[in-house]
Amino acid sequence: QSFPLVLDTRFSDIELREEEGIPTEEFLESCYAIVPVLDKLGPTVFAPVKMDFVGNIKKINQKFITNKEEFDTLQKIVLHEVNAGVAQVRNSATEALLWLKRGLKFLKGFLMEVKNGEKNIQTAL
Repeated sequence: QSFPLVLDTRFSDIELREEEGIPTEEFLESCYAIVPVLDKLGPTVFAPVKMDFVGNIKKINQKFITNKEEFDTLQKIVLHEVNAGVAQVRNSATEALLWLKRGLKFLKGFLMEVKNGEKNIQTAL
């Protein structure tokens, strides 16, 4: 099965801000752009991954929308939660970011397997 992967929003297009880090809004947009790709890869096989992925994006977004100016970068969100002593609390934006990073790493590994010629989805996973 082949399919074109065309993303309007790409991680590679995000401009890092000197000293401040990764812009939250652009990062979340890039994450949301991956969700339809998961459906194309396999709606059944990737359902748990998609649910986890979307849940973590939403947790970060919920923190972001409480103060878009203060939390305009991911680093500012994490530092705020670390200073407030809530970074390790279940459902914190920091925890969600950690799991989102793991999900992205997993997806990258899977796509590399497919790119390198693996035809069996289970084997690639």
